[in-house]
Amino acid sequence: MKQTALLFGLLLLALTSAKAQITFRGLDKTPMDMAYYPDDYAHDRKFAPAKIGTDKAMVRVIYSRPFKNGREIFGTKLAPYGKVWRAGANEAPEIKFYQDVTFGGKKIPAGTYALLTIPTETEWTIILSSDLDQWGAYSYNEALDVARVTVPVQKSETVLENFSIQFAKKDAKTATMYMGWDTAMVAVPISL
Repeated sequence: MKQTALLFGLLLLALTSAKAQITFRGLDKTPMDMAYYPDDYAHDRKFAPAKIGTDKAMVRVIYSRPFKNGREIFGTKLAPYGKVWRAGANEAPEIKFYQDVTFGGKKIPAGTYALLTIPTETEWTIILSSDLDQWGAYSYNEALDVARVTVPVQKSETVLENFSIQFAKKDAKTATMYMGWDTAMVAVPISL
């Protein structure tokens, strides 16, 4: 009995010591976000399946949302004109197409891609790359491009404090992906 109590005490001491050695990192200044089309697809699939019926998701984007914080954004080192930019912060965003789609007029097979851009004052080139898990666009390799689409920049009357991506329904088989930050916004049509 004494041996069992001694072993239990040693085990408890070892577990308590192991627990005390972990240190958590602080919060990231550029929180991660996710956008679906249809909106809230994952939530509705779990909690309101009747709302989505037999529809499949079309697209999902996972990205980090940097803050403007009073800074100039486009045409600076944050998002330089004419250079590949990761469309957000931290890792390059990932865009997942659940079905084959037409993205800005280009046929894209279902799959997951890195989402990059080349912004200018008047247009953005949107790049889908097969090079996943890259930090920013520092290791960008044009040979791994799956598609490039050029879309015009629209100027917003209000300042968007955080970089954001959102989808809007156009009709039963067509949506628009909006990306915006500061007063710049672009729109890319996506259809089944």
